[in-house]
Formats: sequence, C-alpha cells, structure tokens
Amino acid sequence: MVLKINGIFEARRGKKRMKRVSQSTESSSGRGASSQEFPSKAHSQRLVSVQTMLKQTGRYRTLERDLMDLQERKLFEYFLVVALHKTKAGAPYLPEVTQQFPLKLERSFKFMREAEDQLKVIPQFCFPDAKDWAPVDNFPSETFSFVLTGEDGSRRFGYCRRLLPSGKGRRLPEVYCIVSRLGCFDLFSKILDEVEKRRAISPALVQPFMRGIMEAPFPAPGRTITVKNFLPGSGTEVIKLCRPSDSRLEHVDFECLFSSLSLRLLLRVFASLLLERRVIFTADKLSTLSQCCHAVVALLYPFTWQHTYIPVLPPSMMDIVCTPTPFIVGLLSSSLPRLKELPIEEVLVVDLGNSRFLRQLDDEDSILPHKLQAALEHVLERRKELATDKGDYPSESSSLSAVVSEAFVRFFVEMVGHYSLFMGGVERDDDSAFRKAVSSKSLRRFLEVFMETQMFAGFVQERELRRQGLKGLFEVRAQDYLDSLPGSENRGVNKFLKGLGHKMKFLSKK
Repeated sequence: MVLKINGIFEARRGKKRMKRVSQSTESSSGRGASSQEFPSKAHSQRLVSVQTMLKQTGRYRTLERDLMDLQERKLFEYFLVVALHKTKAGAPYLPEVTQQFPLKLERSFKFMREAEDQLKVIPQFCFPDAKDWAPVDNFPSETFSFVLTGEDGSRRFGYCRRLLPSGKGRRLPEVYCIVSRLGCFDLFSKILDEVEKRRAISPALVQPFMRGIMEAPFPAPGRTITVKNFLPGSGTEVIKLCRPSDSRLEHVDFECLFSSLSLRLLLRVFASLLLERRVIFTADKLSTLSQCCHAVVALLYPFTWQHTYIPVLPPSMMDIVCTPTPFIVGLLSSSLPRLKELPIEEVLVVDLGNSRFLRQLDDEDSILPHKLQAALEHVLERRKELATDKGDYPSESSSLSAVVSEAFVRFFVEMVGHYSLFMGGVERDDDSAFRKAVSSKSLRRFLEVFMETQMFAGFVQERELRRQGLKGLFEVRAQDYLDSLPGSENRGVNKFLKGLGHKMKFLSKK
C-alpha cells in the first residue's frame, strides 16, 4: 500500500526530487535568476501574514516538556458527573457538577487555582447545547471530547459519555467526564464503558472504581495496567487497560471527515491550517464536530497544532473567535446567528453539515504546491481501493485510516523529508539552503511561508531534542525517501551544502 502511494506521488511529481549540484550552485550564486518566478502578490501577503502572526503568539512549548510532566501524573486528574438543572421556572437548563472525584484537589496552589477555574467551565463543555434540552424518554448515548488549554500551553482532554440515567419516564441526560493529560481515546472510552455499567447498578459503585484507576501506576506507552474491582453479582472483576505505543490514530474517524466535506474543500482546509489560519467548523451534532476536528488535526502529523484548539466551543465563550491569533474551533450550528454578529476577520468558516464554506479568504486553492496537491488528491480519491490491501491492519476502518495517514505523511516527506541533512546547528539565516535543495519552484515558494510557522519551528525543535531517540513513522518514511534518492542526487545535495560553507551533519544511512 505504501509503495502504491509513493508511486502515485512520483508519477505526479516526476522523477526529479532534489537539485543536482550544478543547478544548486548556479541558483545560489545568483545566476539563472531570470528563470525563477517573481513572488505573486498573494504569496507576499501570506508571508507577511504568517510572520506577523508569529510575533503575536506565545513561545512554542515542546512535547518533551509535556512528556516530563506526564511522568509525574496520574492516569487522570478528576472525574465528574454533570447534570442539567433549572434555577427557576421558565429559565433554560443550566449544567452543573453533581459528583466529583477526588473531592479535594491536592498538589500546588497554582494547580489548584487552574483546576478550580477549569471545574467552573467544564459543565459548559459537557452541555454546550444546554438551552436546547427538554426531558426525553430515550436517548442513544454519545461519546465526544473537548480540550482545555492551560496558561502554560499544556492541554487536558475531557472524555465524555452522555446518556440517560437509569429510571422510567421522561428525564434529562447526564454526562460522565474524565479529565486527563493523556491523549488515549480508546483507553478512556473503555473506562467510561465500565463507569456506565456500574452507574446503572448504583451510582455508589463509581467512586471506588475510579479510585482504583487513579491509584494504579501510570502506564508507559505500550504497557498495560490491571485494576481489580468488586461488582455486585459478578464478584471481583479484573480490568486490563492498555496504553497504546502509538495513539496517533486511535481516536480518529477520517470517514466522518470525508463524509462531511468534499475532497477539494478538505484540502483547502488543510492548506489553511498549514499556514496557521483561523478556522471555525460548524455542525448540528457534538460527535460530528468532535470527530472532524480531531481528524483534521491528525492530518497535520508530524507537525503539531500549537495554538488554541477547542473542538466544541460553549456559546458562553464565543468571544474567543474574535482573537487575532490562530485557532481551530468547533461550533454547534445553533450558534451561527450569534457568530454573524461578531467582528471576526480573516477566518475560514466550514459548514460540515452541508460541505461548504460560509466564509473564506478566496486563496485557499492556490496555497499548496500544485503537483503535490494533485498527487495527494489522487491517493485520497483511491483510498477505499488502496485500503483493500489490508496487510497488517485487522479492520477495514483501521486500514482506511492507515491509507489516509500514509498519504499525508508522504505529502510531508516530499516537502521536508530531507530535514535530517540539515540537523545540527543550522542558523535561522541558513533556511534558504533548505529550500534551495528542492527542485520544485512551487514547493520552494510554499516552504518560504511554511517555514515561518510555529508548527515548523516546533518540528525542528523536537527533532533536535530527539535525535538519538525512538524513530516514529515519519522518521522511518523520511529515511526511506533519502535512501531511495539516486546516488548522484544524494551526493550532489551533500556536496552543495558543504560548498555553501554550512556545517551540516549528514545523518542518512550510507
């Protein structure tokens, strides 16, 4: 499957990937400038816009710091039950916490203050549609998630299960919510299954179960923890919870994204996010918003979205969309009338229910390098056909996710797969050498803007920190790419770099 995807990219792009030494030195010495394209007005505007944004946003927080923090963490920070209540007759329902574990927030004052602030807003994330509710006889349970961003840029995930409590007659749903620093959606979905099972018997059974999970050792990636818990009628149950070694795709439903957006619109959204623009998604259902936002962010791998990320934004926090910094925000369609009243500029508003843009900047089609975009589009059009070669993937959905993921990974490999040739102390002023090593003019122009983003700065910083560490999927594919270059091209690029006087480390396999 990977070979087929690579073949499609090579056919669309042509065989030449990187410059030979003669062409590179010629362009670096100033000769051959007449054959280069002059920057278009749109390109210049994009460059200025991204550079301005970089000055406004905070400093990049590395994943390494998050990982070090996680080593001191519990599996989750707190568990809440949120229900709807009326304060007075005729008023809309308001969400509030009816159960909390642990009851006391320990640790530092700063953590307590931040946690208390979060506890005030979490009910609104659990019921962003509180005003639309009325008691019902039945309601199919739904699972969704939200993200909280701390003052230091750290993220906490809220894993939610919304369902009707046991009983008869018309009643209101409640939400079980687990807040954790860990991005493992399947693991917490399994915990919520167990919570749901116990709460159906008696709400008193939930707290001992959650205490057992909190006291369990924090699992390393790929490790399993065992929790023993008594269940009336079943005796002592042993529950095994595995933290996957790679949870990158476990919560991602790409088909939800493809069924909500046409391929052409999806690639426009993708292009906008690469330039760290402001994007608002709207949908009727919480689960659609949540799934599509997570799927879009997953497409950015190996890059990480550094900015505000709120898959479901409560109406009371709508003013966030007026900020001048980048964001990915999900809004329920019922909030659209209010959105139209707000003073927002330069934002892409994506209607997932009707596969259309409600607002756009009108240059989204021309952002990505055209040959790479054509190759990516071609692979995605054939995703179901390519997914039939299941290989190591046990289910159709996981093989489909693998095809989509590999397609975007290949897109980024074509773009920055030669990054390891430039590792080891390259100064900011030397970025032009990285671009000049690429043969495609449209790709060089795109890189000129993309390399100004926080996503790119974070990518470089993480790889510098992890140079001797475990290699992920992208690192493996990038190395395969370098190994596949014809010998003369590979040597030519290296000679060119040395010829320019840059002290760069050539780390590819000989």
